[in-house]
Amino acid sequence: MNPIIHIGRYFVFLAKVFSRPEKYGVWFRQYIKEIQKLGMSSVGIIILVSLFIGAAITIQMAYNIQNPLVPDFVISLTTRDTMLLEFSSTIICLVLAGKVGSNIASELGTMRVTEQIDALEIMGINSCEFLVLPKLFAFVMFIPILVIISMFVGIGGGWLSTITIGAISPQDYITGIQIAFEPYYVTYSIIKSLFFAFLIVSISAYQGYYVSGGALEVGRASTRAVVYSIVMVLLFDLLLTQLLLS
Repeated sequence: MNPIIHIGRYFVFLAKVFSRPEKYGVWFRQYIKEIQKLGMSSVGIIILVSLFIGAAITIQMAYNIQNPLVPDFVISLTTRDTMLLEFSSTIICLVLAGKVGSNIASELGTMRVTEQIDALEIMGINSCEFLVLPKLFAFVMFIPILVIISMFVGIGGGWLSTITIGAISPQDYITGIQIAFEPYYVTYSIIKSLFFAFLIVSISAYQGYYVSGGALEVGRASTRAVVYSIVMVLLFDLLLTQLLLS
């Protein structure tokens, strides 16, 4: 299909998604379920990835900054800013694009090929709003929590590396993460993550919703959802960085 047609159908899909829920009680129960399925279930992988990456960044900085003229606290300062500016928003959302994006695309794709979505439409239910809007709101509302968890755990992972490996002294590490702290960096990362979360859910839902065929097409839709989500996250990372930090 022509890419222009896909773009147009994507925005028509979003217009259907952002319609008024027919029953707010049902919508809210779905919203709570999606918070647990998309948000809470992602906490473990976020903690694991952030812990090891924070430690790895600290060790790499200690290895590369071996200069008697550069104080050791610069290592932890660099680790902190790397986590706040880029890793805890962009890289974490790239990880979640694989986990959350494939989950949404495969779920909706399976519902499409098994005609469950058609059954909802026959009953007069707006399937786009009913199936996608709770996922969208749940993930967008929960992503700032995941980003903040990643920031704390990543910086903590760097501190643990100073104890276990001795890249620098723990005292120098604590000094570095306190120097020249910019609270706006946290705000910047959260703003980026909100855009990324919206892109991941909407693109993945679009790919799954319009699946046609069988189980093989569901797998292909999941792959496309992850790939397109990653590309758009990287593109918007560049655009938002230019807008928010220039």
